[in-house]
Amino acid sequence: MGVRRLWHHFQEHPAGGGLVAIPFVLIVTIAVLDTYTGSNVQLGPLLVIAPALTASLAGPWLTALAGVLAVAAQVLIVVFLGGLATPNRMAQIIALTALSALVVFMRFMRERRERALSLARSVAETAQRVLLRPPPRRIGSLQVAWLYMSSEDEAEIGGDLFAFARAAHAATRVVIGDVRGKGLAAIGEASLVLGAFREGAHRYATLPELVGALGDSVSRNVEDVTDTEHDAGEHFITCLVLEIPDDAQSAAEMINCGHPPPLLVRDQQVTALYARQPLPPLGVVEPSVEDDHTDPFTFTGGDMLVLYTDGVIEARSPSGVFYPLAERVASFPTTNPDTLLHHIHRDLLTHIGGHPVDDAALLIIECAPSHRPHLTPHPTDGHHRHHPGGAGT
Repeated sequence: MGVRRLWHHFQEHPAGGGLVAIPFVLIVTIAVLDTYTGSNVQLGPLLVIAPALTASLAGPWLTALAGVLAVAAQVLIVVFLGGLATPNRMAQIIALTALSALVVFMRFMRERRERALSLARSVAETAQRVLLRPPPRRIGSLQVAWLYMSSEDEAEIGGDLFAFARAAHAATRVVIGDVRGKGLAAIGEASLVLGAFREGAHRYATLPELVGALGDSVSRNVEDVTDTEHDAGEHFITCLVLEIPDDAQSAAEMINCGHPPPLLVRDQQVTALYARQPLPPLGVVEPSVEDDHTDPFTFTGGDMLVLYTDGVIEARSPSGVFYPLAERVASFPTTNPDTLLHHIHRDLLTHIGGHPVDDAALLIIECAPSHRPHLTPHPTDGHHRHHPGGAGT
């Protein structure tokens, strides 16, 4: 096993063997210099650098090899100088052996932790990808671009959520939401809404029925997925649910449960679609069958919808200024969802000057231009308009 396995580790090292060779070159160099300097200058104790340096460049097997060679070099130096029996030389050999063994042990323990961490990270990433399934770039008559930024470096998803699903009729349903918490601790609550949405999007004929099912799922199960022992506060989820028919001549619908209003981009004008009768966030009150209203709006060919969570509009600059999403969207080119998303992402990171402190999700949805009918705005459209260069409210 020995030589072949060590040679395999040496060849397969990410540094290509170049950096890993440095400790072994040091062993030879120190041994040669020490034999030439004689007893007056003792360089042998410097051999401990070799296993210590190898531990930072390679695994425990190569570290052990470096330690063995360092001890062997020290013994050869002592034999060559004829001082093997002196207490000083023996102390150097024993100390080098003990330190090399300690370095190998620490490197072995570090590798075990790295493997456990890598396995845990792999499981977490797989679970997060299953939970937050990337939407297709095109679904029905819609083109989609999306962005998710988690507040935790190692997480791909946190307390924000979104999903697309096809209805039983010719329409696409969309949900975007925000759990009260953030980061990995909020994944359980996000999973409730996503699971209920994916199960009910095709089953329920109307949007109010679907939203009622989401609220019922949160009310019944939220305590089972949250850490109420350490977070005894109120748990709720804001969300926005939309239904966009494939036929652009039919009005799209939305139900807003305490979520920031979507932005409708049409002909370089930005309109915030405020709900006329918004519902409370999911989990605040028991769902009611009487809440059967929706807010319709027109979504024609070439229009874009910008859906987002409060992690976007509440992102602060170093001076404490909130990110003016509507104003920035109005100033960016809107040739396609990917272009608009790219501009927003780059501008948002510039605005905050670093990593986001809250989860942030962003969806850009475009109605395919081939579906553009000649329609006037629906009478119940939101009327908060934001022109290029104007100030948002």
